[in-house]
Amino acid sequence: MVLVTFSSLFSFSGVDTEGIDIPHFDKIVHFAFYFGMVVLGVLASREHLKEHFVLKKVLLVVFVFAVIYGMVIEVLQYSMTVDREGDILDVLANTFGAFVGMYLVRWLVYRIWPLK
Repeated sequence: MVLVTFSSLFSFSGVDTEGIDIPHFDKIVHFAFYFGMVVLGVLASREHLKEHFVLKKVLLVVFVFAVIYGMVIEVLQYSMTVDREGDILDVLANTFGAFVGMYLVRWLVYRIWPLK
C-alpha cells in the first residue's frame, strides 16, 4: 500500500525515463498494482477463508476497498500534485486489475485449493 501510494503521488519529473517507451505502460502498472493489492489482501485474510461465505465477504470487502482507494488516489493526484493528473482511464485500469485479481483468487480457492 505504501508503494502504491508513494508511486502514485510522488513526482518523477526529474527521473530519466527515456529508455522506457511502451504505449500505455502506466495502465499496465495500474492494473498490476491493483491486481496485486486484491490478491495479497485476500491471501492476508486466508485464516478466515475456511468457509465459502466468508471468502465471498472478504473478496467483496477487499475489492471495494481497492476500487475506492484507487479513486481517492486519482482525486489526490488531480487536486494535490503539481505535475501529476487524475485520469479516469487509470481508475478503469485499477478497477479491472482488482476485478481480475478477485476472480483469480476466487477461482484458485474453489478449483485448486480444495484439491489439496
